[in-house]
Amino acid sequence: MLAAAGTSACFLVSYLAYHARVGSVRFAGVGPVRSIYFAILGSHTLLAILVLPLVLRTLYLGLKRFDDKHRRIAKWTFPIWLYVSVTGVVVYVMLYHLYGRGPFR
Repeated sequence: MLAAAGTSACFLVSYLAYHARVGSVRFAGVGPVRSIYFAILGSHTLLAILVLPLVLRTLYLGLKRFDDKHRRIAKWTFPIWLYVSVTGVVVYVMLYHLYGRGPFR
């Protein structure tokens, strides 16, 4: 779990650094796929903001060995964190690979 938290923290720092340098990238899709993209992006963004304090609290309770409290909050934290992780990849693929606007093209 500490490795997952560390990897997520490294990703968050690199994501923020990238977007501080590059700014935002406009989605090029049109029609229904545009609505789907923004629905996924909106839920991803909202839950990404909400999951950070949950992750920090879950890690704290686990490290301090408050196992009952840790398990209670972890059963909420894990599925939200997993959703944010998966939808992050979906948003990336839709933004950078479905419409030829990749950062390395």
